[in-house]
Amino acid sequence: MPTYAYRCAACGHAFDIHQSFSDDALTVCPECGGPLRKQYGSVGVTFKGSGFYRTDSRGGSSSTTSSAPAASTSAKKTA
Repeated sequence: MPTYAYRCAACGHAFDIHQSFSDDALTVCPECGGPLRKQYGSVGVTFKGSGFYRTDSRGGSSSTTSSAPAASTSAKKTA
């Protein structure tokens, strides 16, 4: 279940709550009865595992591996 952050527009009371995607958003502050607003913040993204960098999917250094086969292939075509 995702966690949503709310802040009251009247008294400033802030809290987090676990809600399902199908639940309606809260609209009344539990402290004073004032109107609530959802707080939106930046989401930190963490990439774990291999495959997220250019060098993760290659066996050796990228410049040596990619230039050596290209040179031998072009030499065979011209001969």
